[in-house]
Amino acid sequence: MSRMLVTRPEPDAQSTLARLTALDIVADIAPLMVRETLDVSLPPANGFQAVVLTSANAVRSLVDRGVVADYAHLPVFAVGDRTKGEAEDAGFVRVSSAAGAFQDLVNAIGISGLKGPLFYPAAKHQSADLAKAIAPFGVMVATSKVYEMVAADSMPETVLADLASGAIGSVLVYSRRTAEIFAGLTATLDQSRRSALAMLCMSEAVAEPLLANHFNRISLADWPDEDAMMSLALAFAREQTGS
Repeated sequence: MSRMLVTRPEPDAQSTLARLTALDIVADIAPLMVRETLDVSLPPANGFQAVVLTSANAVRSLVDRGVVADYAHLPVFAVGDRTKGEAEDAGFVRVSSAAGAFQDLVNAIGISGLKGPLFYPAAKHQSADLAKAIAPFGVMVATSKVYEMVAADSMPETVLADLASGAIGSVLVYSRRTAEIFAGLTATLDQSRRSALAMLCMSEAVAEPLLANHFNRISLADWPDEDAMMSLALAFAREQTGS
């Protein structure tokens, strides 16, 4: 059976690889982004009603900066369970999970009754505008761009060769930006390989750049989280083996 390719940044790529291995799925890793913590000034915690976290990478960057203790007493709205767990491990004590996607987080903030201001440590490149999304609820947001996901400038030659030969037959893609980077770095693949390559995507939004670049074999997770991605990977693997 052909191998799967994990495109997530580290350390998440290793976590996904371990889960695939436990499912008897053979996979390779080619992270397409690297997190860099940004040295920006951060607002004091006093005056904020809560912290909003849309990524575990935001938590990691606050840990890098050594400032978690400054904000740990504030309630936290986390986009999903993985981010919630990362926040609790870092020292935040009142963390709730929207257990879903960005819109679920927006809805959770809206029904909370808080009017802000909220502290939002975010990525330099954002796929959605939190301040704009929650503005209809009358909630104010102070956004600090605390990290940047830097795109890889090339795909490993061995990975490109295995994609071209079919030795790697499927790719796990977790974010829209990763999909955009992957499409750019695999521009040398001929159309027959693009059409044959199975792209296992976390959501429809993630898949859009791939479809635009003629990757036509798209499968979507039932829910935007890691458990659903593993279910998708297992279903695909079983389909290939006929088991």
